[in-house]
Amino acid sequence: MDRWPARVSIREVGPRDGLQNEQPVPTADKVRLIEALGATGVGRIEAVSFVHPKAIPQMADADEVWGSIKRFPEVRYSALVPNVRGAQRALDARFTEVEVVVSASDTHNRRNINRSTDESLDDIAALVEMLHGAGATAEVIIATSFGCPYEGDVDPGRVAAIVDRVVAHGADRVAFGDTTGMATPTRVRDVVSRVRERHSEVPMLLHFHNTRGTALANILIALELGVTEFDASVGGLGGCPYAPGATGNVATEEVVHMLHDMGIDTGIDLEKMIDAARLAQEIVGRELPSGVLRAGPRTRLVG
Repeated sequence: MDRWPARVSIREVGPRDGLQNEQPVPTADKVRLIEALGATGVGRIEAVSFVHPKAIPQMADADEVWGSIKRFPEVRYSALVPNVRGAQRALDARFTEVEVVVSASDTHNRRNINRSTDESLDDIAALVEMLHGAGATAEVIIATSFGCPYEGDVDPGRVAAIVDRVVAHGADRVAFGDTTGMATPTRVRDVVSRVRERHSEVPMLLHFHNTRGTALANILIALELGVTEFDASVGGLGGCPYAPGATGNVATEEVVHMLHDMGIDTGIDLEKMIDAARLAQEIVGRELPSGVLRAGPRTRLVG
């Protein structure tokens, strides 16, 4: 159908957002997974986060992981940081794409990092300036954009106002996180439309969890709104401590499977991504929630 984009860019977040919600994984296994993902044709990989090891022990080996992987020149690698100190570590590791998170919900932001949303936005201004001064880009991820487990619905106007501030601070791109899987197509339309009215020029990425089974429907409505950049996690790795029973991020191979059947190019080899999901499942030692991992693509026939 002519309303679909010809190509969609997927950022693989399993090595960071996925594994940080699992039991700590050995460094060598993280390296194996990132290298397997790099061989799938995916264009972007969120490789590590530079956070205090007491806060997220699963990412304590970020420097070692980053220093050990074989990097594919066609892949753009990024790191997540919580503050200026983390940003300096990312720059010291020679990352040129850095992400920072702030929650649209004040309660969630306080529970997460013991600061108000306004305080975090003030910090982001200095962080963006620091990254730009070192020649790196700054992406601001707005968590709980579609709902908060503590406050409930989040006003799309509040999300748009946060975008106003981070764009004024010089953010290169913005992303909207469905932190506990509360998004629905209606809420996606409300947020994307409100932000686009005010900032049509700013690159936008959407990050969905499949906690309540709506992730692919949310991607579909976002495509209709012209969004062409999404996060996904191999095998559906991950979850959220604030959403009991959460199944994690939307599985990369499920997104690719749907998009390819719609005639949308991702540059990703689906079979190689399924192999990477199988490796991820082996590494974490439990069955992952991806249906495409379990059943294979719809074109796979029974012999």
